Amino acid sequence: MPNRPKILKQTVIAQTRQFCIEALDLEFSNGERRQYERLARSASHGAVLIVPMLDPDTVLLVREYAAGIHRYELGLPKGKLDAGEDMLDAANRELKEEIGYGAAKLRHLHRVSLAPAYLEHTIDIILAEELYPEKLVGDEPEELQVVPWPLNSIDTLLASGECSEARSIAALYIALAHLNGRD
Repeated sequence: MPNRPKILKQTVIAQTRQFCIEALDLEFSNGERRQYERLARSASHGAVLIVPMLDPDTVLLVREYAAGIHRYELGLPKGKLDAGEDMLDAANRELKEEIGYGAAKLRHLHRVSLAPAYLEHTIDIILAEELYPEKLVGDEPEELQVVPWPLNSIDTLLASGECSEARSIAALYIALAHLNGRD
């Protein structure tokens, strides 16, 4: 494994309430210097993506507005960790806010990144089982539609065109492999 480049200078180029664009002046181990830009989350404490299993065969998806592609998208519940919050506690809170269920059994499955060459963001995939009804008020602008889906029908979900988020797709396949004993 090569040594990571040395960060010579780190500059904020632009910042919003949610994102920060940084320029990184780097020096590689062979002496080459380059400037990279990355999109970072402002004040992020981490994030979770939850695979809520209503029963051993059924996952609960949510249909919510996705501003990046300006349409409604089926995907998994997700959200940011609050300061000092454990990832499993955050997952349970997000479940209660987004789908109206808590989970008696939570398990961390994997951490994934999205476009790691320029995006400083990872998300932890959490499997939630033994669901029970409990609703908390969330921060969504409208009630999310909860859609039960057979976990072994991920291909049908993808063919529907309603689920295009790579993180949700990866999490569904990771959970399926885990539940089938292949992890």
